[in-house]
Amino acid sequence: MKNRTNVRWLTQLALLVAILLVLNYTPLGYLQIGPLSASLLTVPVAIGAMTMNPMAGAILGGVFGATSFIQAAEGKSAMGAALFQVSPAGTFVVCFVARVLMGLCTALIFNALRKAMPKNEKLACFLGGLSAPVLNTVFFMGFLVLIFYNCDYVQNLANTLGAQNAFMFIVLLVGVQAIFEWAICCVVAGAVSLPVRKYLKMNKMSLRCSGGTSDCSAARARITCAAI
Repeated sequence: MKNRTNVRWLTQLALLVAILLVLNYTPLGYLQIGPLSASLLTVPVAIGAMTMNPMAGAILGGVFGATSFIQAAEGKSAMGAALFQVSPAGTFVVCFVARVLMGLCTALIFNALRKAMPKNEKLACFLGGLSAPVLNTVFFMGFLVLIFYNCDYVQNLANTLGAQNAFMFIVLLVGVQAIFEWAICCVVAGAVSLPVRKYLKMNKMSLRCSGGTSDCSAARARITCAAI
């Protein structure tokens, strides 16, 4: 039983890592609606955090952060390349550490919501899906301001935006696009995580039940009702 669970966990993690890499290196990871573009890269992280555990959320966040750091080091991101020239270690914190914390905290927030609302898992899934992009913005911008705010590149960017302080810099740089991105990721991650969690619960119950007893049938009925 334990070996089967470990294999399933690793398989699910590998699938989400593959999806994350595809989204990161292809246009599929960005949803363009009019002048706004929403990144979907936090969606696989949120799904893993809510359907698996905090470790999976941290690992998926680490994969997200590693690809971001590699792109910065290779000069594929204008901002990332500029920050890397100033401080490679600081760029690693902004790109990698921020995303690991995002995945870990998303799982912890979801678990807390699920315990606080045991009869409303649907709402917990959507709020968990919302927490991932919000935390991504908070940690990324927080570390960016903390480490790089006084460097010439960020100061020039702040002057271009007309920001008078660090808070206004964050607001003007993030803008409406972040809110749009939060809404899209909330809907997608919540809509995917809910049926996945239902399936995993049913599968786990099936593995525990040897002969389809009445107790197992009742447990399946409770799981189905809780997911509706």
